[in-house]
Amino acid sequence: MPLLRLLCLSVSLVALAEQPIPYSHKTHLKLGLKCAECHTLPGKGEAAGYPPESKCMACHAQVKRDSAAIGKLAGYFQLKKPVPWQQIYRLPDYVWFSHKRHSKSACETCHGPVAERDVIVKEKAITMVACMACHEDTSAPNECNSCHNP
Repeated sequence: MPLLRLLCLSVSLVALAEQPIPYSHKTHLKLGLKCAECHTLPGKGEAAGYPPESKCMACHAQVKRDSAAIGKLAGYFQLKKPVPWQQIYRLPDYVWFSHKRHSKSACETCHGPVAERDVIVKEKAITMVACMACHEDTSAPNECNSCHNP
């Protein structure tokens, strides 16, 4: 594969989205938090959610409360409004994906080494080719209707 094409492929995976509040997964995971503690699978468990502001404020009522970012978080909490996080990984509407069904895989499989990141960027491909390769490697079904909505 030509070097320029590789470079373009790698650059296209990195999508920087400015978040309303800076958040370091690296810092929080070093404290012992686990992905599923904050990103719960509500309802039938198909989609992973963002943590409620009350979860964050359970610690941040005391920890770093003088920080401007925590002040902003506290504002969302007081107004009972969710932080408008920018979603980094998004599949097209015609693709059906269940976090519950994929929960046997490590989060890093699709989301990259989040525990090493202060800022999350899209660094793993979630293309049909990438998903089908993973399905092949794990002996998961690769039929069209396994992932595509009828």
